[in-house]
Amino acid sequence: MLPETREIQDPAVLALEKAWPALLDMARDDTAAPAPQACPLWRLYAPIAQGRAAPAFVVGQLGQSLDGRVATSTGKSRYISGPEAIRHLHRLRALVDCVVVGVGTVAADNPQLNVREVQGPCPARVVIDPNLRLPGDARMLSDGAAPIYAIQSQAGARPDGVVPLVVPAAGGRIAPADIVAALAERGFRRILIEGGAATVSAFLAAGALDRLHIGIAPLMIGSGPIGINLPPIDELSCALRPTTAIYELGGDVLFDCAFERAAIKA
Repeated sequence: MLPETREIQDPAVLALEKAWPALLDMARDDTAAPAPQACPLWRLYAPIAQGRAAPAFVVGQLGQSLDGRVATSTGKSRYISGPEAIRHLHRLRALVDCVVVGVGTVAADNPQLNVREVQGPCPARVVIDPNLRLPGDARMLSDGAAPIYAIQSQAGARPDGVVPLVVPAAGGRIAPADIVAALAERGFRRILIEGGAATVSAFLAAGALDRLHIGIAPLMIGSGPIGINLPPIDELSCALRPTTAIYELGGDVLFDCAFERAAIKA
C-alpha cells in the first residue's frame, strides 16, 4: 500500500509553515538573530539553519523501515518514507548550501535533489564519484536549478555543467573529512549527506557528522540492505550514544541525533 498523498494538517506542521521564512533567513544571513517561535518543530530545524562548525557543519539524513531496511532485496526504496518525512528532507535541502550523494545513489534512484516540496533555494548538488561513473543523462543534471560538483580521485572528463573537484583517494576511497574540507574551501558551510546508506554510514564512522536525522517509517520489509552499518565493536560501552530528540512527522518518527565529533571514533 502506498502512503497517503493528502495534505497533512498537523498543528505542528502548520506552525512550522509560519516560522519557515524566519528559518530560511537564518540559514542565509549570518547576522540574522533567532527569534522565539511558537513552533514545536523550531528546535528540529534551527540547529541546521544556524549550523556552524569547522570546517563546515555536516548533517546526515536517512529514511528506513521499522526493521532497519532502506530498500527491498531488489533495490526498490520508493515509498518507504511518508509524505511529511519527504517534505522534511526537502526542508533540510533548502537550509543547507549543498547536498551530497554517492554515485551509486544516482545510478539506483536517479534523484532530482531539488526542493519542489517546500519554499526555498535549491542547494548545490555534489556527487561522490571517484571513478567517473556519473551518467550524462542523470535527472539532477537537467534542470539547471543549482551548481553541480563531482568529487573524484583523478582528472577526467565530465558532463556539461559538472565541476570536477579532485580529492586524493587512499585505498580506492576518498576520506569523508577530505570531502568536507574540499567543499568548505568552495564556501559550503552547511552540508547535507543524503545518501545512500553506505555514504551516510561512512561519514558517521569517520566522525564527520554533527547531526544525523534518522526517519523510521511504520512498515517492515524483512530483507534487503540496512541503513546504518558501522565497524564492529566488542563492548556496548563503545557504542555511539548521541544526544537525541524525537519528532513525529506524519506517520513516521524522526530521531534527531546530535554528536560531539571528538567523541566519535573512526
